[in-house]
Amino acid sequence: MNEKLKVYDEKMTKSLRSLNSELATIRAGRANPHVLDKLSVDYYGSLTPIQQVANVSVPEARMIQIQPWEKSMLREIEKAILTSDIGINPTNDGTSIRLIFPELTEERRKELAKDVKKKGEAAKVAVRNIRRDGNDAFKKLKGSDVSEDEIKDLEDQLQKMTDKYIKEVDETVDAKTKEVMTV
Repeated sequence: MNEKLKVYDEKMTKSLRSLNSELATIRAGRANPHVLDKLSVDYYGSLTPIQQVANVSVPEARMIQIQPWEKSMLREIEKAILTSDIGINPTNDGTSIRLIFPELTEERRKELAKDVKKKGEAAKVAVRNIRRDGNDAFKKLKGSDVSEDEIKDLEDQLQKMTDKYIKEVDETVDAKTKEVMTV
């Protein structure tokens, strides 16, 4: 791959990775420990992800169990879950916290599917913006030691790369939408 294109390929890969990590936090009826990824608790004065202060497991298909390494963290973790947008009330039994995921209603599934599509569109916009930046950079090469044909070739390769990433975004969104809509 051309050195000039490598930068844009890396940026597009990052956009796709970002989309994947965002989609992982959307719950789809089944318990997924990634819904806790964005939550942090106050651990001795510094914000720390829940996974770093507790053991997070999925003992059943629709339950997440959080077992803090220190009992004093139970209240902090519970507070973080209650103030988050997960929408599940934690059950605290004194040693661990359980999150029981209810079955999603048809309406909620459709909302989540819409949200997935919105995130997909944002990722496509990011990929297209990267393409635009690349094309602008290639146009600035005119007048230097790069020929018009080479610039045209770079633009064509960048377009092919963009198409590839847009297709990957679509496939990722379709897979997640299918997962969300499956009862």
